[in-house]
Amino acid sequence: MIRPLLRGAAHRVLAALAVLLGAAGLAFAALQLIPGDPVAIILGPATQASAQVQAAIRAEYGLDRPVLGQFLHYLGRLATGDLGRSYQLQRQVVDLIGDQLGPTAELALAALVLAVAISVGSAIATAGRRRGLKAVASGWELLAVSSPPFWVGILLLTVFSFTLRWFPVSGAEDFSALVLPALTLALPVAGVLSQVLREGLEAALAEPFAVTARARGLSRTAVRARHALRHAAVPLVTLTGWLTGSLLGGAVLVETVFGRPGIGALTLQAVTNKDMPLVIGLVLLSALVFVVISTLVDLLYLVVDPRLRTR
Repeated sequence: MIRPLLRGAAHRVLAALAVLLGAAGLAFAALQLIPGDPVAIILGPATQASAQVQAAIRAEYGLDRPVLGQFLHYLGRLATGDLGRSYQLQRQVVDLIGDQLGPTAELALAALVLAVAISVGSAIATAGRRRGLKAVASGWELLAVSSPPFWVGILLLTVFSFTLRWFPVSGAEDFSALVLPALTLALPVAGVLSQVLREGLEAALAEPFAVTARARGLSRTAVRARHALRHAAVPLVTLTGWLTGSLLGGAVLVETVFGRPGIGALTLQAVTNKDMPLVIGLVLLSALVFVVISTLVDLLYLVVDPRLRTR
């Protein structure tokens, strides 16, 4: 049992490293293919650096070497956690990202917990119920999935901040400032998860074990929550992992709408100022998040479903 599990884990870790290497290669290629001197691109469009400073940067990034040597030097820096320096902001890229990663992680985690809670509650309440109730649930799910996050955020701000004054308009000072951004980010994810989970629940409720549980006197809610949910949640694990990575992309818009600090505001600033070292660092961070989450989900499947360990 242990050996197949370790073999499967090793394969998935190697696949994750290959994806990270590919992302690093694409980031390196982007810097090479942009027209102009790479040093001028790193310094930014408004640079007035002297020739000595430019020569030092060229040596620091290995740009005075052949392309293969530059790539190997670049990979060596990444292996040590060195993402370079933002010369526009005069700080190391890893420090800039580290300062803003906490608020974004807090927002993404709160949105994920809220999305799972909403989807599980909605699916349990509507699976196998009357068509009218399911139609209402399908309606809100479709509306949540199809509505742009910035529009949902503005609507929530208008109702709960400007009109009712229940929550602050912007900032990240306390828990109340996290509610509306997390809800904005969670609703589209909850809509997708709820649809998938309801289909799984309805299929599980038709299985013999569910009929047997009902015959033993368990209530419909107990059968759904204690038995059917465990079987229906298997595809939900993969989908939740994939959507968790996508929360980072949604955070860019949500943090901008609500004036929150985080990776979103930093990304917008980096793209606007054409700060290539910072942009590349953020791209690599996104790739790392997707890879880590995907690998954890795959490893979780190896624990949950023994049949996958022999593949």
